[in-house]
Amino acid sequence: MTLEQLGWRGPREGLVAPGESLGRVAVEHRDGFVLYTEAGEIPATLAGRIRHEAEAVWPAVGDWVAFRAAPDRGTIHRVLPRSGVFTRKAAGRAVAAQVVAANVDVVFLVAGLDGNFNPRRLERYLALAREGGVDPAILLSKADLCDDPAEASGRAEAVAPGVPVHAISTVTGLGLAGLEAYFTGDRTVALLGSSGVGKSTLINALLGRDAQRVQAVRDDGKGRHTTTHRELILRPGGGLLIDTPGMRELQLWGGGEALGDVFSEVDEIAPRCRFRDCSHTSEPGCAVLAAVREGTLPEDRLQSYHKLQGELRYLESLQDESARAERKRKEKELTRAAYRWLVDKRIVRR
Repeated sequence: MTLEQLGWRGPREGLVAPGESLGRVAVEHRDGFVLYTEAGEIPATLAGRIRHEAEAVWPAVGDWVAFRAAPDRGTIHRVLPRSGVFTRKAAGRAVAAQVVAANVDVVFLVAGLDGNFNPRRLERYLALAREGGVDPAILLSKADLCDDPAEASGRAEAVAPGVPVHAISTVTGLGLAGLEAYFTGDRTVALLGSSGVGKSTLINALLGRDAQRVQAVRDDGKGRHTTTHRELILRPGGGLLIDTPGMRELQLWGGGEALGDVFSEVDEIAPRCRFRDCSHTSEPGCAVLAAVREGTLPEDRLQSYHKLQGELRYLESLQDESARAERKRKEKELTRAAYRWLVDKRIVRR
């Protein structure tokens, strides 16, 4: 296989040092990685420098890396600059980013029409996709279980102006042919969505083979985690897919500017507000609140806009607090190092 078939674009000169080669991360395991290379698939581990440097970038599925090959495995020495990144806040209390997929051209945001469709969750996915520079497309799966797929598509279009929406069914084949165009030019497409929306079944349909294990949705309507790790998959007809586990928790990581794209109707109305710094909550002369009263702007859209803005402000405060704590830690380390130097030089005594 060639690097171009793996999604590479542009020149290669100057990107790798002598003895290094380019590869793309296909799978990330706890103890290593699998790389796609021009010589085929190879297992790989991280160089010690990446493991021990605090500022080093760790590879994620979809990343291009420079590695050195050995007879039975490779060693990853650095991650090349990314484009098209889907990043969320890591689950739990840690104030850290988690790269879900890197170097993505298009993201399929998959929602099931068997009761899974949630406009508010969709807005979060859209904000994260826009922030990472990834073109989104909405896939409404299980259309065969929906009485009116066209009505559901209209609801999706209402929360995602300008974003393509496809009602699809892997049972009847509805809409699947229209997805082929997204893979032209060996583009990389990531699939994101909750558990049980049918991502694995859809991947099998797009690959033309049973590559991913599938399970039935539970009796309570909640999905089962069929996919347990992220994986980059080559399509026989060209293009690549990134499969991801269903996400129980989807917190924003940045995305302030992206909210303007997701809630474009709010940004279009806002310049007509009386005050330039209007928060669209209670100010007199607020054109956005007037639009809600007149019924031209859905109230739930404005509520969601405020909720995501508040979440971003809280995240920024956590990031500032984390940065202050890190600065204090480094200052203490420098102070201890200086003190040890003075003791070694016998300038001061312990």
